[in-house]
Amino acid sequence: MTIDTEKDIGQFKNRLRDLADKSYKQNIFTFTSFLGLPEQDIFWQIERDIKHVGFTLSEGDRKMIRFGHPEDLGYEEPFPIVCIHITPLLAKFADKLSHRDFLGSLMNLGIDRSTLGDILVGEKEGYLYCLDSIADFICENLTKIRHTNVHCQVVKDVAKIPKEEPVEQKIQVASERLDGVIAKVYQMSRGDALEQFRAKRVFVNGRLCENNSKTLKPGDVVNVRGNGKFVYDGLLSETKKGKLNITVKVYK
Repeated sequence: MTIDTEKDIGQFKNRLRDLADKSYKQNIFTFTSFLGLPEQDIFWQIERDIKHVGFTLSEGDRKMIRFGHPEDLGYEEPFPIVCIHITPLLAKFADKLSHRDFLGSLMNLGIDRSTLGDILVGEKEGYLYCLDSIADFICENLTKIRHTNVHCQVVKDVAKIPKEEPVEQKIQVASERLDGVIAKVYQMSRGDALEQFRAKRVFVNGRLCENNSKTLKPGDVVNVRGNGKFVYDGLLSETKKGKLNITVKVYK
């Protein structure tokens, strides 16, 4: 889903309102496709308008929204999401595959990005979250990534899906200002950090953040598109010179 213009934004807001309205009037659950960070931010812009409907967000960075609340509707319906385990047929001769490699091969199959969620990448394997309606097609047609022949299988036991483990980092900053923390975490200059805000690449808790001087709070999830994601854990201590020792959990 590409949203480039004000017209696109308006149409997307109307689509969200229509899904919420359908859920409310027909007493059913309705679902969005997978939403990237810009689409999630648009949802939060209209959240007050549709709050009466009730909604739930799926896990992961690319999220689906389910409109409707089980207590109001009297039943439960899970998100239509499955996870596919993608493994090389011959691990010994397999390439080391990146997120870009997995996504590129899926796009070459003509699959709409909105049907695909997060891709968790190991050294030579991956776990792909996707709509259940597209899973069989992927399993039948995704046979090669780069030069590596692969096998795809829907994961039956979700407990066996590995969790993405962040790396804890202790860093020293002048303050809990967002731009300063971003500069330290990603080892960039303050000017480069400010450029992330100008380019609208910074999201805090799923919402676009254009305030570079925002003070972080423990638990805040910061996404810097093109660089990664970290969770701010909070203040550890203050030095005699007024510097702050803080902890963040960085996802690679």
